[in-house]
Formats: sequence, structure tokens, C-alpha cells
Amino acid sequence: MKWKIRQEEPSDEAAITDVVACAFAGKPYADDSDQHLVTGLRDAGALVLSLVAVTGKSVIGQVALSPAKVGEGRYLCLGPVAVLPEHQGCGIGSALIEHALGVAQVYGRDGVVLMGNPAYYSRFGFQKFADVTYAGDGAEYVQVLPFGPPPEGEVQFHPVFEP
Repeated sequence: MKWKIRQEEPSDEAAITDVVACAFAGKPYADDSDQHLVTGLRDAGALVLSLVAVTGKSVIGQVALSPAKVGEGRYLCLGPVAVLPEHQGCGIGSALIEHALGVAQVYGRDGVVLMGNPAYYSRFGFQKFADVTYAGDGAEYVQVLPFGPPPEGEVQFHPVFEP
């Protein structure tokens, strides 16, 4: 199967919502609001980057970057990352993440932060830092990829991520 990665276009918005909904359906860490995160970020003017993976004209994956903070540091949040279940395990999610991280490195921020599976995201250089805290649910899944000195302080994701 051939696929490519490109920036989202306005005509992709409904497909992105569907991809996120399908990718997170039935996952114990997901809830019904996940499918609306990208739309919420877009509507709030906080969608720094939205990349899609497409095959033909069909969107099969998506990744987003939005503003975040770690202490006083200016970071980007990676997520959601979603790939349709029938296309998972083919390297699409990894390619989306690597593209997004490449953009993030030239964006002039201190690094990237996310909430996700440490076993998966550690392969991209994300790690937990003892001096990084998060007051919300899922603190054990918060990981950071700094572009400079080790981060410290409280993580603040965009309000769209808050319940």
C-alpha cells in the first residue's frame, strides 16, 4: 500500500475526526472526547501543525502539534496521533510522529511534551523527568523530548485537553 504525508486541508476535517474516533475506539485510556480534540484545537486557533497520512484521497492517519508549557519553558504538545486500525503496524504512526518532530525542532520551542504509552514513545526519545509534574489524570504517562536542558516544572497542555 502506498501512502504519503501532507498537511491537512480543510476538506480533511471530517475524515480526521473519523480517524481519531476509529483509532481510539474501545481503548481503555480513551474517551468520547478524543475524536474532537483536533477540531477543538483548530477552533481555538491552537493547531500549530496537523499532518495527515493519505492513500489516494483517503485520510488514514493524523498527528497534531499544539502549544504547551513545562514550567516556564515553551513546548509543543504532540497528539493526538491516530491511524485507522486496519493500517496500524505499517509504520504510518511512526512516520507521522517523525515528521511532526522534525517540524517541532525548527519551530523555536524548548521541546515536545505528550501523554502516551512510555514503551511506544521512548523510541522517539521521549522520557519521564523527575522534575516534571502534571496535576491531572494520567501523570504517569507524561513524557518530554527536550531540545535543550532537562525540563522542570508543571506541564500545562492547551485547555482543549482538559475534561
